[in-house]
Amino acid sequence: MPLSQPVVKDWCMDVKEVRLPGIGVRYEFTTRNGDRVGIVARRSGDFEVCLYPRDDPDQARPVFYLTDDEADAVAQILGAPRIAERFTELTREVPGLDVGQVDIEPGSRFVDRPLGETCARTRTGASIVAIVRDKNVIPSPAPTEVLRAGDVLVVIGTEEGIAGVEHIIDKG
Repeated sequence: MPLSQPVVKDWCMDVKEVRLPGIGVRYEFTTRNGDRVGIVARRSGDFEVCLYPRDDPDQARPVFYLTDDEADAVAQILGAPRIAERFTELTREVPGLDVGQVDIEPGSRFVDRPLGETCARTRTGASIVAIVRDKNVIPSPAPTEVLRAGDVLVVIGTEEGIAGVEHIIDKG
């Protein structure tokens, strides 16, 4: 298997993954401005973000370091708004597919119960693709994920399916 392989190809963005034996993995991409950025995910859980000078693409200049917790915080800040954005883009491309949000109110019978007990997909054909909890996003939640008051379910399906999920959550 090669040491370098493309991971993501999206909007002319090419992210490469390079295994660094004994260290971790480096992800590299070039920005629209032509800057080359590297993110080293260390085996310890820490991350290092570096820039490569245009005149010497082999010489990395460290920009900053992040602990595992700090990296999680940055991922949440950058990722949470983008998930809803991408689902909205997807629904524009597929006729009849919509995205909706369903709030888990404090009085819902599903508070403190697993998501799977709603049987939402079986009953409506709509899928709960994420749970937004405070500032965190739980993508592709497992049926065992326990729902909490204040959670927001991100649902993809037909208008009727999304309304059905809302009815299940509100009325049971």
